[in-house]
Amino acid sequence: MAFFLAIDGGGTKTRCRVADETCVLAESAGETVKIMSVGEAVATERLQALVRKVVEGSGVYPEQIERTCIGLAGSSSEQVRTWAHRTLRGLVSGEILVVGDEEIALDAAFQGDPGILVIAGTGSNVIGRCSGGTSVTAGGWGPLLGDEGSGYWIGLEALRAGLRAHDRNVDTCMLREIMAFWKLHDLSELVAKGNHRPHPNFAELTKIVANCASGGDALAVSLLERAGEELAAQVLLVISKMKAEGCVPSDLVQVAFTGSVLGEISIVRQYMEANLRAALPEVVIAQTPVEPLDGALWRARRG
Repeated sequence: MAFFLAIDGGGTKTRCRVADETCVLAESAGETVKIMSVGEAVATERLQALVRKVVEGSGVYPEQIERTCIGLAGSSSEQVRTWAHRTLRGLVSGEILVVGDEEIALDAAFQGDPGILVIAGTGSNVIGRCSGGTSVTAGGWGPLLGDEGSGYWIGLEALRAGLRAHDRNVDTCMLREIMAFWKLHDLSELVAKGNHRPHPNFAELTKIVANCASGGDALAVSLLERAGEELAAQVLLVISKMKAEGCVPSDLVQVAFTGSVLGEISIVRQYMEANLRAALPEVVIAQTPVEPLDGALWRARRG
């Protein structure tokens, strides 16, 4: 019997799974192993601990692992790929596949078939895969240059919109709630924190914006609507690129999504869907988020 190791190494957390050809035997989860965020030493220690835990929990010996697939944020970097191969080679036997975290999410949604995936968590990115395997993308330029519709973008835009509202004497709960969350006493402290280098984690403010919107704050609602519109615009751009490649034969396009923003904030997802359906009435949009770890396991089994 063959055994496989699947790893989803995203920007905020890492999940591992050991399975045979048909059944999942064990899972483990922990903090991110993105070396550009935490450094090689910390990332190595975390990945080693997670893999050892899941392999031990599965009852499988490390030398019985036939193939490992790890989807990693930042896998386009040679340093990242080399680190992943080296670290995993010291933990398990068999073939090691190192791919992007967006690739395993695509595989989770479409299992090698064409389709479009919207990623909207801390960052954002839209990737479309053609029938021949060619991929096209939009967005994903990072928190300072893009990532529209992401958690980081929402948090930062909330501060900007809140401060503009303050200048116009327009009330919004967002500034009050953000100051309470960050334990700040006045606007001067808020401005100092927002402009501090390194920048704070604006993505952690996303839930505050969502809560304010749920309470009827008009500014928070409009901000989340705009996030959905921004994501839809990127999807439409990817569709136009796919049509230029000749791999979208009609308007019947399949769209899946993953990430905390679209998975947990319904208003963002609703506005993304509404904008997509207005432009492409036949578009098929998934109603639940995909689980990238499923894609890593599918690829590990497939080879």
